[in-house]
Amino acid sequence: MSYYIAPSFLDKLAVHITKNFLNIPGIRVPLILGIHGRKGEGKSFQCELVFEKMGIEVTLISGGELESPDAGDPARLIRLRYRETAELIKVRGKMCVLMINDLDAGAGRFDEGTQYTVNTQLVNATLMNIADNPTDVQLPGSYDSNPLCRVPIIVTGNDFSTLYAPLIRDGRMDKFYWEPNRDDKVGIVGGIFAPDGLSQREIEQLVDTFPHQSIDFFSALRSRIYDEQIREFIHKIGFENVSLRVVNSLEGPPAFKKPDFTLSHLIESGKFMVGEQKRVETSHLVDEYNRLNRGKGYQAASPSPVAEIPVSKPVVNQSTHLTLETQEQVRQILAQGCKIGIEHVDERRFRTGSWQSCGSLNIDAHSDAISMLESCLAEYSGEYVRLVGVDPQAKRRVVETIIQRPNGK
Repeated sequence: MSYYIAPSFLDKLAVHITKNFLNIPGIRVPLILGIHGRKGEGKSFQCELVFEKMGIEVTLISGGELESPDAGDPARLIRLRYRETAELIKVRGKMCVLMINDLDAGAGRFDEGTQYTVNTQLVNATLMNIADNPTDVQLPGSYDSNPLCRVPIIVTGNDFSTLYAPLIRDGRMDKFYWEPNRDDKVGIVGGIFAPDGLSQREIEQLVDTFPHQSIDFFSALRSRIYDEQIREFIHKIGFENVSLRVVNSLEGPPAFKKPDFTLSHLIESGKFMVGEQKRVETSHLVDEYNRLNRGKGYQAASPSPVAEIPVSKPVVNQSTHLTLETQEQVRQILAQGCKIGIEHVDERRFRTGSWQSCGSLNIDAHSDAISMLESCLAEYSGEYVRLVGVDPQAKRRVVETIIQRPNGK
């Protein structure tokens, strides 16, 4: 099966990798390429396709490997994998890269409930050290004076703003925001449904029917079409016989005929999947549980990073007013379809950046938003308070502005 590689993705990855293997006088090349974007857009899979096309070998590290009960293990793992990849380049005489998937999940800090451990600090420090000295990467307790081959590092993630800022500066990391356009989506989805006989026009219509869905939605949609046959197979042989028939069966794996891949059937199944997504988005059961616990006098172990401020909450101090500049900024954020959040922190925790949420405003009225913000300012008059604008589609922050300093300034 021939899958589609987005031209912009191929160009960015190929240039970065090739550039790291060239010796260009007077040019400092960032060692790390950070590929970030919305969840489910196929960042890792597109990387695999590019590596296969260019004949590049890959050493993989998962974001889940960046934490350990033993301090220092993840940092040592990165150094070890880097040195192993450098040895592959030397022995096999071909391009090799080190790839870290979901770096922000393993080394990022999302809110005040996320622990910033020793391992997180060491992972950030190790990656910065390797980016600054790519040919001199040593293992703890040993030293090798022979210079290593330079190994390009590719990292993926959803939100790089959660990472340690000095790590992602331009001299160390080149950034690429992956957001497939319509042509890219049509090409990628066409590759997913290539064996199923859909025409180019039908692929375009399918993509246009679900314009806000990520790439993995269409892959899951194709998988879901087989559910009807699998359900029929289970009922035919009986629930009690499924395990014997599927696992280590002498009859071999069951065979299924090609299901109905007509456009109308795909759209019908896709709409059902979208409905399930909306149920998840609108349930908010955790908010209900937290409210019940608070009512019983319990304290949640990990408070929600964004707790809604009830619209009916009275303003504590009517004399606390927002500046005209802040009110205009609130209006602009709401006009762009973004959500507003409020965070506060005392003077001691301000130095470490340990902000805490004091509410999000899921309302559209400008006047209501202003009232809730003024209420929060009055409640935390002795602390720093900042306004946060969040893009609900991209799941990222677009604005962070301090609107109050201690003693109401």
